Amino acid sequence: MWRSLLLRGSTCFLQVGAPKFPHQRLLFSLRFTPKSYFKPAPAMFMVPLSLPAHLRICRTYKKDTKSSGEFPISPITVTDIKHYLRSKDINFHDGYSCLHIPSIFVDSALRKDSFSLFIDKTTGRFLCTDTLVEGSWEDLQDCLEVMQKDDQDALNPSVLLGYPESEEEQEERDRELKEVQRVWSSSVPLTDVTEEEAQLIKTMFQITKITNATLKKFGVRLFKPTKSLVFPWFGGPDCSLKGVKLISAQITDNDKVTYNEATVPRISTYYNLFGFSLVGRKDTEVVLTGSELDTLAVSQATGLPCVSLPRGVSCLPPILLPYLEQFKRVTLWLGADIRSWESSKIFSRKLGLRRCSLVRPGEFRPCPIEALAEGKNLSRIISTSIPAAHKSIVSFKQLREDVYGELLNKDQVAGVKWTRFPELNRILKGHRKGELTVFTGPTGSGKTTFISELALDLSMQGVNTLWGSFEINNVRLAKIMLTQFAMQRLEDNLEQYDYWADKFEELPLYFMTFHGQQNIKTVLDTMQHAVYLYDINHVIIDNLQFMMGQENLTVDKFAVQDHIIAAFRKFATNSSCHVTLIIHPRKEEDDRELQTASIFGSAKASQEADNVLILQEKKLVTCPGRRSLQVTKNRFDGDVGIFPLDFIKSSLTFSAPVKGKHKFKKPTKSETDDLPGPDAALKKDEVKKEKVSKTTKTKTATASENNQK
Repeated sequence: MWRSLLLRGSTCFLQVGAPKFPHQRLLFSLRFTPKSYFKPAPAMFMVPLSLPAHLRICRTYKKDTKSSGEFPISPITVTDIKHYLRSKDINFHDGYSCLHIPSIFVDSALRKDSFSLFIDKTTGRFLCTDTLVEGSWEDLQDCLEVMQKDDQDALNPSVLLGYPESEEEQEERDRELKEVQRVWSSSVPLTDVTEEEAQLIKTMFQITKITNATLKKFGVRLFKPTKSLVFPWFGGPDCSLKGVKLISAQITDNDKVTYNEATVPRISTYYNLFGFSLVGRKDTEVVLTGSELDTLAVSQATGLPCVSLPRGVSCLPPILLPYLEQFKRVTLWLGADIRSWESSKIFSRKLGLRRCSLVRPGEFRPCPIEALAEGKNLSRIISTSIPAAHKSIVSFKQLREDVYGELLNKDQVAGVKWTRFPELNRILKGHRKGELTVFTGPTGSGKTTFISELALDLSMQGVNTLWGSFEINNVRLAKIMLTQFAMQRLEDNLEQYDYWADKFEELPLYFMTFHGQQNIKTVLDTMQHAVYLYDINHVIIDNLQFMMGQENLTVDKFAVQDHIIAAFRKFATNSSCHVTLIIHPRKEEDDRELQTASIFGSAKASQEADNVLILQEKKLVTCPGRRSLQVTKNRFDGDVGIFPLDFIKSSLTFSAPVKGKHKFKKPTKSETDDLPGPDAALKKDEVKKEKVSKTTKTKTATASENNQK
């Protein structure tokens, strides 16, 4: 387990906490109870979601001084790294994602021709796989300067391993190591349980085709108190036990099996490439899967080296890239759905496109564990994987399977659904990667508050989110989101603060530390680093006008705005990341609703955007329902519409009114083109009066008829 955080002192983010990825599986850490917004499903074995007492670890609040850092003034490039290494007469190999150099932490007599120190080409971070020493590019430069000054051939690893820890950090580390040993010693191999119980466990996890020999080979055990499978993490030069992952099975109401996962240490420091301890030094090919069960299936059926990602398909931590450098061919078989396919394409960029091949999801290519259960030929499926690198021109023959996949998985293609805004799902269908959303609304209408809840909704579903708030500071923004998360005013319930703060920390949510006017290049560099380090899927920029103060391209402010919007559009497409851009509108009359043309600047914003959302507000009305959300552009399927919003001040949330109070409608073309001016308002009042008079006459006529009878 590495002592320093990834990119310590060189990033420009604030992380809320250990990222959780509740897609497909319900994940939780041993340090926390399950999230309240997950409903436990009835299970054939009622596996308790609350772990036994000896697995529960109490958390005490502490301020993480390492959670923030300053972005480097001049981000390092691979060209700069190579130039520096040449200036120091250091030999290096140009790898796929890292540069390899001889380790300076190993004695020169033992070093031989081993290039065991890896330098990340993107961030400059280094890792010595022989000693587990790791640090920033600046740390490595300091070490090399000291060696040159003192005329040394090697440095003691304790130079960088000796970072002082606080007493609380040391206690937490010791507590986690004890928990690892306790869980491991309390679990038993499946060969030590009765044949009937072993078959029952295999049925629970749908691994009846996995042999006991395979389970023994990978060291898989059974933790009886919770009927959980235990997957070990062996690592380090001595291949010692560093952690464990427990997986328990549940069956949902629709007879689908879901898995609850728990890790020791916590998921943010759990860097286990399960199966890597069985990989030989001379192996040049590996299969990368999204789960430990898939790794068992591939290894048994094909005999190929196979490892699984520690956090599923949601994230490929850059700290693991050095361990994958030895392979000339990497086959990514992460799952059988659209999300796994998208992650495969993103991860292949980190690993190097030229050596990666992807198993395309399809009817005859399910996930490995299902393919094994169905008796399919896994070796043939892997051999038919397609190269990740592609030419600039393709034919429909090459796109045919992708088109079929989108038709077959239309709900997944539509994106992640909102849970707090079901009406928005009916229009936009979902939140999709690679799109640009432009959001506007009158000053003071609650744009930031609404978007924060919209982003919070997605983050609670595992969408890795990066906030760029240039208008309000991060403390105030985090306070708003925490209030929305708890659905109550915590000022009045301070005794509940730690409870909700602990849960809020679990969200995969990050903040840029910028505030006020910023240069577009610096912001884009930060966003790019966030995508690389944390696999960010959603970036919010609040707001565009604050981006324009530092630009000196031209005196024409509209040309500057067009340049910035084009840059965000390119970033969203190339990074497969959704960008939500808040833009202030032009000044309009209080009695006129905003429209697409009301967005400040030229038509570039609405042209480049995939979605245009407008927060409408009737300023002259004080009754509930005076706010509404209008979608005026939807490139995905063309649907547009408007629905009312109610603002709940106590929780700072917007929610759709009760059904029947308002009717959802999609405006016609004439309605969207015509502005509802004063004349239109008068006509509406006249129509209402006519309806009231007709109703009164009807009641009077009915009453007179009853009297006559």
